[in-house]
Amino acid sequence: MTMNRHLLPNEIDILLDGEVGFGTPPLKAHVRVCAECLKEVEDAKALVRSLEQIPRLAPAPLFAERVMARVQVYVPWYVSLTDVIRGFVPQSRPARLALGAGAMLVGLLLTAASLWILSRADALIFLAGVALERGRESLASAVGGALGATIGEPALHALQSAGWLGMTTAALVFLLMTAGATSLLRGLAARTRIR
Repeated sequence: MTMNRHLLPNEIDILLDGEVGFGTPPLKAHVRVCAECLKEVEDAKALVRSLEQIPRLAPAPLFAERVMARVQVYVPWYVSLTDVIRGFVPQSRPARLALGAGAMLVGLLLTAASLWILSRADALIFLAGVALERGRESLASAVGGALGATIGEPALHALQSAGWLGMTTAALVFLLMTAGATSLLRGLAARTRIR
């Protein structure tokens, strides 16, 4: 049974590998009668022989370690957290038991302290209110002192008597005056540079 076409690359590979089966006799018969396919098979055999004669090179020692040191490996957060926790866990069983007992004791103490604080929440709310009020008074006193030193006591008393509306108006006027003075100084500096 002869073939009326040339061999395909995978059929040449079958002949090179020396496979046996019901499909190889027609391929071998075709190679015996077709000079072009015979040349293809011989060239492929020569290439295989040349490749087999290439010396096999072994990588340098620690080659894989050097390559992997340059590879950025993504480590999920939970894996790195687990690794960190493992670093703190002792290796011996008695030490692990002691660590567990200590952790349970700390947990119990924190729970008891939290329950005690929560049972006295009204006192904590009162103390927090007192602390906030004193902080607000201290801030108001510091700002008032700074403004009194800057604009004078009579002007400060006038602003305080005007209330929040007067204070807000004075702050806006101050900001506008500052912005105007800044732009005027920039313009003067630019004119000076041009000359």
